[in-house]
Amino acid sequence: MTRDPSPPDPCRCPLCGGDNRCAMEIERETGQPQAPCWCLSATFTAELLARVPPAARGQACICAACAAAAHKRG
Repeated sequence: MTRDPSPPDPCRCPLCGGDNRCAMEIERETGQPQAPCWCLSATFTAELLARVPPAARGQACICAACAAAAHKRG
């Protein structure tokens, strides 16, 4: 019998596993208001978004480091 993989951690980048610094998730967890998330002004290429595992899509944010690395490769 195979187990279902555990759900993605919304505080971790689904690509590298690093802290994604998601302001919306920080606010949800702490109850402390946060400034708008950095990702609202970021650009994510279709290629980068396609690398996110299907189970993590819409569940965990890509971190700024992965977004910047993809932009440099772009």
